[in-house]
Amino acid sequence: MQDVKREAIQKAVEVMNQGGVILYPTDTVWGLGCDATNSEAVKKIYQIKRRADSKAMLCLCDAIGRVDYYFENVPEIAWDLWEVADKPLTLILPRARNVAPELVAADGTMGMRITHEEVSNALCARLKRPVVSTSANISGEPTARCFADISDEIKNAVDYIVPLRQNETHNPAPSGIIMVGDGGLVKVIR
Repeated sequence: MQDVKREAIQKAVEVMNQGGVILYPTDTVWGLGCDATNSEAVKKIYQIKRRADSKAMLCLCDAIGRVDYYFENVPEIAWDLWEVADKPLTLILPRARNVAPELVAADGTMGMRITHEEVSNALCARLKRPVVSTSANISGEPTARCFADISDEIKNAVDYIVPLRQNETHNPAPSGIIMVGDGGLVKVIR
């Protein structure tokens, strides 16, 4: 099984390095993903989802130590929130940088989550950059809760489907979302 996992991660990273879009399991639901620094790949995800590019998507990162590179100045409270989180936690942080501009909201913020789930963590670590993570559904349609719920339209639109965790049927909870601003301003979104 380890060889299968290693090969799947390697193939997914190759696809993302070539500007492709993957379908992969995350610490919450299955997601559409790509290299978060590749504008063309990010645009493909917006097209696949039929989503307005004004609606931001978040990124996954494998390690808290990588976050600083993608934001000018991470507010101190953000580190504490990630440290005490007991479930997946997306933080919307100010002054995003070093990612595709399409991922940065008009106010300069971007969502980032540190993933501890085995597959998505390995993808981020191997790519050495954040991976876009957005639910694997057409915008406005219900979120697919497991691989079996993902539409054929989505499956056929991606460049690679990670062949791991596809038989799971549990109903994962979405991540918490907290906006963290300068001066310690915190706003719970979900």
